[in-house]
Amino acid sequence: MQNVKGTYDFIGREQAVRLDVQTTLRELFELYGFEPVDTTVLNGLELLTSKYAGGDEILREMYRLTDQGGRELGLRYDLTIPFTKVIALNPGLEFPFKRYEMGKVFRDGPVKKGRLREFMQCDADVVGIAGPQAEAELLMLASDVFRKLKIPVVIKWNNRRFLGELLEKVGVPEEELLSVMLTLDKLAKAGSAGVIAELEAKGLTQEALTAIGDLLSGQQPTFDELASAYGLEGQPGALEVQSLERLLRAAGLGEQCIFDAFLSRGLSFYTGTVYEIFDASGAYTSSLGGGGRYDTIIGKLLQRDEPAYPAVGISFGIESIMAMLGERVLRERPAPVLILPLGDYMAEALGAAASLRSAGIRCEVDGGGRKLKKVLASASARGVRFCLIIGEEEASLGLVRLKDMLEQTEELMTADKAVWRIE
Repeated sequence: MQNVKGTYDFIGREQAVRLDVQTTLRELFELYGFEPVDTTVLNGLELLTSKYAGGDEILREMYRLTDQGGRELGLRYDLTIPFTKVIALNPGLEFPFKRYEMGKVFRDGPVKKGRLREFMQCDADVVGIAGPQAEAELLMLASDVFRKLKIPVVIKWNNRRFLGELLEKVGVPEEELLSVMLTLDKLAKAGSAGVIAELEAKGLTQEALTAIGDLLSGQQPTFDELASAYGLEGQPGALEVQSLERLLRAAGLGEQCIFDAFLSRGLSFYTGTVYEIFDASGAYTSSLGGGGRYDTIIGKLLQRDEPAYPAVGISFGIESIMAMLGERVLRERPAPVLILPLGDYMAEALGAAASLRSAGIRCEVDGGGRKLKKVLASASARGVRFCLIIGEEEASLGLVRLKDMLEQTEELMTADKAVWRIE
C-alpha cells in the first residue's frame, strides 16, 4: 500500500505547522478585508480548457474524468478559474469584491521538492479595481505574510503590457508577443542560451533575436534604462509600471519589490502586472508564491469583449513554504491536560474532561491501562504540565487529584477548582 506519486499524508507535528501557516494567512487575509470563498474541486471540462484559462502547458497537466452521465469534467488545477466562474454566476455581487480561498488543486506534472501533484493553494483576489492600488495592497500583504512567517523574501515584479511594448520595439510581431513572453519567463531555468534557442524555433527575425540576446546578455536593466533606451515613456504599460513603483515606494517596499523586465509568469491569462516571490537568500530556488492582473477572463467567460471585471490576485504555495519552514514551530501550544482514571472510573474521568473542555482547556483522557508511573513519565516527556488523577479515593470524595508536573506538587480539589488552577 502506498500513496500516489506526488501526494502525501500529513500527520502530527508537520500537519500542526501546516495549519499554523494557514492560520497566519487567514488572519492576514481578513486583516486586509478579504472574505472567505470555497469553490468547487470538480468543474466542467469546457470551463477548465477554455482558451481564456491556463494555456496549453497547464492543460497537459490537468486531471480529466467522465461521470456516470457521460459529462466531461476536470479537477481544478488552480483556484483562479473556478473563482472567475463564481463571479460570472453571481451578478449581484457588490464590487470591489475581495476574496480569499485555501484549498487543494491537482496537476499531473513533474514532482520535485515543493511541487506535488496534489497540493494546497492559498489565494487572495480583488475584482473591480482597475488601478495599481490593488496590486500594491497584495504586495503589501505578501510582505506581511512572510514577515510573520520569518522567511526573508524578495518579490520580483513586472508588467506584461510594458514587456509587450518593449518586445514590439525590438521587432517581435504582435501575434507572437504572448508566446515570446512565456519563453522569456524560463530565463532563470533555461539561461539566456536556452531562451534564444527556443525563440529561434518560433521563427523570429534575426534582428529581433539579436536585440533580445543583447537585452539578456548584460546586467538586469532597470525600468528607467529600458524606457529611455527604447522610447517607451508615456506608453500605457510604462505608465502602469511608474504608478505601481510610486505606490510601492510609499508603502516602504521599494527595496523588497524588485522590477524584473523579463518576468511574465507561465500562465497565458495575465494582462498587466505580474509578480513572483522568492527566498531572499537564493538557497531555495522555487517560487514561494506569485500572481498578477487578469482583467479579461471573467468578461470573456461571459462573452463580453470589454474588461468589465478588472481583477488581480496572488497565490501562496503552502508546499514551498513548508519546504522552507520544515518543522519550525510557529505557535507555541501547551500540551493538553492529561486525565488519568485509575481503575473503573472512566465515567468520572469523562465528566472531569467535559468540565475542562467547556472552559476551553485542551485535555486528553488516558485509556491505555498502563501503570501510573509509566503514564506520568510519558506525560512529562511530552511536556504535559498538569495531570488529573481519579482513583478510588478521589471518586469516593467526589474530587480530583491535580498533579503539577513542573512544580512536582499535587492536591485534592473539586473539578471546578482544578479548572480555575489550570486556567
